[in-house]
Amino acid sequence: MLFLWYPKCTTCQRAKKFLDERGVEYTPRHIKEDNPCADELREWFKRSGLPLKKFFNTSGIQYRALELKDKLPAMSEEEQLELLASDGMLVKRPVLVGDGFVLTGFRQSEWEEKL
Repeated sequence: MLFLWYPKCTTCQRAKKFLDERGVEYTPRHIKEDNPCADELREWFKRSGLPLKKFFNTSGIQYRALELKDKLPAMSEEEQLELLASDGMLVKRPVLVGDGFVLTGFRQSEWEEKL
């Protein structure tokens, strides 16, 4: 599994602890230093079954600074994917990519169900 996280994020820290306590094997990836590219995001978006908005860190500083709440509805799916790929801090974190699933954010009950 691939675990995208931002080490300073407390939610990411809780998710990592959750994985570690259960002995789950994963490859960690720093979301800011190694931001997912548009192709990765496109694949994960399609596999997740989630609306694309769920991949945006709507509580983040960048999201607010760029006024994306108002701009996203007018943007195409491709434009949104390119925007996400431009800055890892725009991506909802953590992201867990496994066989047949993609999870954004950390909701323990959801993660327990998938793992």
